[in-house]
Order: sequence, then structure tokens, then C-alpha cells
Amino acid sequence: MQLLDPSLLKSKPFINGKWHSTASTQTLTVYNPANQQALIEVDYCRQAEAEYAVLSADKALPHWAGTTAQERAGCLQRMAELMAEHEDDLARILTLEQGKPLAEARTEIRYSASYFQWFAEEAKRVYGDTIPAPSRDKRIVVTKQGIGVVACITPWNFPSAMLGRKIAPALAAGCTVVCKPANQTPLSALALAELSLRAGIPAGVINIVAGDTQGIGQVFTQHPAIRKLTFTGSTAVGKRLIADCASTVKRTSMELGGNAPFIVFADADLDAAVDGAMLAKFRNAGQTCVCANRFIIAESIAPAFAKALAEKMALLQVGDGQLANTQIGPLIDQAAADHVRALVQQALQDGAQLIAGDPDSGKGSAFIEPIVLSNISSDMAIFQQEIFGPVVTLATFDEEAEAIQMANNTEYGLAAYFYTQNINASWRVADALDFGIVGINESAVSTEVAPFGGMKASGNGREGSKYGLDDYLEIKYRCYGGIV
Repeated sequence: MQLLDPSLLKSKPFINGKWHSTASTQTLTVYNPANQQALIEVDYCRQAEAEYAVLSADKALPHWAGTTAQERAGCLQRMAELMAEHEDDLARILTLEQGKPLAEARTEIRYSASYFQWFAEEAKRVYGDTIPAPSRDKRIVVTKQGIGVVACITPWNFPSAMLGRKIAPALAAGCTVVCKPANQTPLSALALAELSLRAGIPAGVINIVAGDTQGIGQVFTQHPAIRKLTFTGSTAVGKRLIADCASTVKRTSMELGGNAPFIVFADADLDAAVDGAMLAKFRNAGQTCVCANRFIIAESIAPAFAKALAEKMALLQVGDGQLANTQIGPLIDQAAADHVRALVQQALQDGAQLIAGDPDSGKGSAFIEPIVLSNISSDMAIFQQEIFGPVVTLATFDEEAEAIQMANNTEYGLAAYFYTQNINASWRVADALDFGIVGINESAVSTEVAPFGGMKASGNGREGSKYGLDDYLEIKYRCYGGIV
């Protein structure tokens, strides 16, 4: 892999502060999506390893919860510093296992590190309250404490950032964690585990296992020592996890699917809207939960918008993420690319028109060149489903109410974007959109300082910002009596 620090490349699960040897000889092959070449064999964990990880986290919990906020902050700060120090290696590992261009991989590493930095600071701001008592002989105090052992399940599209966004607040709150990264991309998670050793995070506080998804998931949802499960992934899987956690009444936070609308009103700055569309659609080859999926454009400017967007898209370079000029990498695997091609072909059969791109380009591989489809109607599958690929779907509207209705016509409610220069409309439309994140004349909405999360079938809970600790804390009410 040509790493400056080869010791960041790990193949064994990280449990109780050590690289654990599994009982099984079965391994998990990690492939490079760009060429489907095998990168490394990673030990395949089953329920036994998951249970050991949970017990290790539970054993480490009293000590970690008993540390001071300053001590926890110091560990998290060191993690952020180490990630910055090893940014190039972490980015290369990420690109090789996930496919995104190196420039995007570096951005993701910085984004992941920003959560360790942010929650290092927020760890020192877990404040309680005193409440005026109903009688003179009582005192009421409210305190907050970590919920306990937290199980984290993360996806393949942001293998470092999604883990950092969960581990950092959990540790800041005084919780310990057991983590299951996606089997396609375990290397970034294991590299973070190596850095946690160097950061001085005690054994058992962070544990990472990859392998038997169903078996590990069963341990995470059923083990009584786990008090919370946090998941980023599809809505279908999220629903199953919520149901499975019900029997042990675990708290859950879910960052699930999205189907983001991108509305452009007739008065919008067209150049800014096109630039915003490029960012909102093509980051990570369209494989993000906040990607713009449904472009809802005012009828009067739709031809101009489509032409300007197609011209900019034509300049994008599709290729191996390791190459310096690549701007669009492969999808995670050929199956994902075939699914996107099938959605496009179905839309064309249903009456959509191809404006730009070749749906058959890269056939037989994980590469898809950017595509623009017009004449999209709200009943098409490509309008209702999360595309997870570099495909722009253009629908049009006449009135503001129509645009809002089209945007809200989805079970999802994660992110939405719209462009207008009318300040009254900017407030009106933002209020009316049923989405947890709304970008107004802005497409770069992800930041550690703001709450990330959705409504409806896009999940519950928020990650990042001052609100990001809430899902990892319990509120304890203390009533002192007999005060004289």
C-alpha cells in the first residue's frame, strides 16, 4: 500500500487493547473497488469475539467513566492530533478499500478528526442543573452521566468519518464502545484502533470487530451490558435493529436513508445553484446519504440549468481514486453499479430522457460516468428511491407549493437543499420542508459544529454539535431531603 507507517494496516480484531486472534480460520477479503483486486485478508469475527468485545467494554467502563472530563478530553485531543499526523496514510487506506479519490479521502480524515477535536472540548461542558425545591427541607440537583457500553455499526461510504462521529461523543460522555464496521471497509476502523493505542486510550474502551454481520448484530442488540446502539445505514436495516433492541429496551440512534431534494427557484443565482448541485450530487460518486437525488427546478430556468450542469459534468474525470486527476471514483462494487444502471434503464423505459452521460459506460465494472435525466415524474422508482450513484434526475415545477409538495413526497427526511434570492421564501420554504438538515443557497452542510440527523424514515437522534452528547448521556434527578 506504500504507507509511510505500515503498522497502521491491521488485519485482526481489536479487543481489550490488543490485536485478538480469532478461533476461526475464516477470513474476510477486502477488495479495491477500482479493480476488484484483493488488498488483504482480515480475520472474520463471530459471536464469540463480539461477546468478548462487549465484556471487555463493560469491564473497562467503571474506570473510564470515573476519569475526569479533562482526562477524557486529553485522549480525544491526542486522537485528533494523531489523525492529522497520519492523514496521508489514513487517506490512502480509505481510498484503496472504498474507492473515493484521494483528495476526498483526505477531507474525510480531517472531518473524522474534527469530531475527536470537537468532543474533546464538549467533554468538559456536560453541565447539570439545580432546581428550586417545593419545600424548604429539600434540594433538587440534576446531573448527567454516560449511558454505559455503546454498540456502533457503521457503513462503507464513510468508513472513518462515521466511526469518528460515534466514538468521539461516546468517549467524551464516559462511555465505552464496541464497533462493527462494514465488511467492505474494515481497514479504516482498525487503523483508528491502532491510533487509539498511541493516544493512551485504556484497554477495553474501544473494541472493533468485523465479520459475521448477523451474529455480531445479534450480540449487539441482545446483550444486557449494551445500553445503547447507534447505527448508520439503510432504513430497512435500521428498522430491524430498532425492533431487535426493543426486548432489552436499549436506547437507539439511527442515521438512515435519504432522498434529498434540490430545489432551484426561478430567482436563484443560477451559477451558484449549478456549483451547489455539483457538490451536493457528485461527492463520493453520489454515495452519500445527504446527496441530492431529486432535482426540482423551476420550469422557466430548467433548460438553462440542465445545460450548465451538463457542461460542468463533462469536465469530471472518472477513474481510480489513487490517480491525482480523478474526481469521480468507482462505486463500492459492481453490484452497486449494476443497481444504479438498472434504475436508470427503468426510468428511460418509463419516459425519462437522457440529457448527458452514457448508462452503459463502464459496464461490467464499478465505474459509472455522471448521468443527467430529464422528464422525471414523482411516481418513477428513481425519484422515490435513494440512488447512491452519480445520477441527476430533473423534474420541474411552476409554483412554490408544488415544489414543496414534490420535495416532501418521500418517506425520508434527512437533507434538503434549495436556492433562492428571496429572503421571505428562504424562511417559508425552510419551515415547510420535512427534513432534519436544510441547506439554503448552500450545499456543504456537514460539519462537526452542527447537528446531523433526520426525520421520518431517515432516523432519530443527532450527531455532532453540542446536541451530539445527549444521546450518550443519562439524566439523573437527585432529591436531597431533611435539609435544615
